[in-house]
Amino acid sequence: MASVGALLMLLPVAWTCSPQKADYVMVSCFPNAIIANVPECPYGWEIEQLSLGGVCYSGIHSPGYYRFIIPDLTPKNHSYCGTHSEYIPGKDPKYVFYNSIVSNDTSLTVRNQPVNYNFSCMYRAAYLVNNAVFSQRVATVYVNNGSLGTFRSQLSMTVFTNSKFLYAKDAPYVIETSEIGSEVFIGIEAKGLSNRFKVVINNCWATPSPYSTDKKRWSLIISSCSSDNTVTIFENAKDSRSTFKFNSFRFQRLEKVSTVWLHCEVQVCDGERLVCQPAPCSSRSLLAEAEPSGGVLTAEFHLKGINSSNNGHIKGTSLFILLAVFINTCCNLVNGSRMW
Repeated sequence: MASVGALLMLLPVAWTCSPQKADYVMVSCFPNAIIANVPECPYGWEIEQLSLGGVCYSGIHSPGYYRFIIPDLTPKNHSYCGTHSEYIPGKDPKYVFYNSIVSNDTSLTVRNQPVNYNFSCMYRAAYLVNNAVFSQRVATVYVNNGSLGTFRSQLSMTVFTNSKFLYAKDAPYVIETSEIGSEVFIGIEAKGLSNRFKVVINNCWATPSPYSTDKKRWSLIISSCSSDNTVTIFENAKDSRSTFKFNSFRFQRLEKVSTVWLHCEVQVCDGERLVCQPAPCSSRSLLAEAEPSGGVLTAEFHLKGINSSNNGHIKGTSLFILLAVFINTCCNLVNGSRMW
């Protein structure tokens, strides 16, 4: 019996997660954050054995994948969790951020194939320090699927003319003061990815300042559900475009504030690996928003009075900026247009 016990002690420890081939990584390059996702248990590695930049064991276990977030893209000398930045000068200067997700086993023997997911994101160099975001309207999402190739998409938010979502309005978007209360139609779309990838709207809210963390806020969508009957979600998490509408408004007792920002947290979900469809709204509470799991996009609206004059100000100042959040892929670049 003693010899049997000794033999059992020498046997390999059973897997605590189901190993899977993991030549797959999905990265989202948002103006305010970088999000990288790898399948859960890649080649048998647990989340506590994977680190960002070999420094931070900060992975988040979501159903079907491990998520790593770089929330600080401020161009500076020191790095966030091993993130390196490079400034590329020229007529169109850019910043490139590099990092990796690597395995680390401190035990005496290594039983799993080591993993090292390198990724990078490129941004035009206009960085808005006060807003802590890069000045661009789109995010780049890409999937590196090993031998199956790399798929790249741009995630953008657009204002449409009506509920058919066929014709986009030209930016900057203008709302007459006499039209406050009218319907605004929003589409968030990832172009260039196959139908297996779904755009999921998690939360949307409005603030009277550019800061998404402003405590003065009005929620429109909470945990993928309409906050009230002034908001209608048409499509969400069904394909590469999600759409909704809301009634335009302005904040009370802030008549001099002619700009309102609408922030939307969005993620891109791989429908072949995950269940992307949110649970029915009737089955859960909308009292609080879940922890953010994506980055931020912006789109600007101008509120224009009928009899407004140009008294040293731009005729028709801004009314709405949308900020959006979602989840994603590895390696390459973000090409975005300036906010203005």
